[in-house]
Amino acid sequence: MNKPDRTLLLVLLLAALVACNSQLEPSVDSQLCSSAWNKAVEAALGSGDGAGHGPDIGSDEWMSVVEFKLGVRGGDDLPPRGSEAWCKYVDNRLQSLP
Repeated sequence: MNKPDRTLLLVLLLAALVACNSQLEPSVDSQLCSSAWNKAVEAALGSGDGAGHGPDIGSDEWMSVVEFKLGVRGGDDLPPRGSEAWCKYVDNRLQSLP
């Protein structure tokens, strides 16, 4: 294999690794309320008990845990769970975390 072929192969492998990594670790900048966004919120906050138990991601119970973890559960300015406004509210809170 000559040098240009090796370089092309390396570039293709790196591109494949980047594509795989971005699918495995969605950012919180994913489309609000999407499955990828929910997974990113879960990765940032964690709703489980550390032993593999926890609410289904995206469920009402999960949203309640998210609110609790952010310290906003029961807040007067909290939009209805599952609404786009709720997702935007949560996203904004996550962006402001240290």
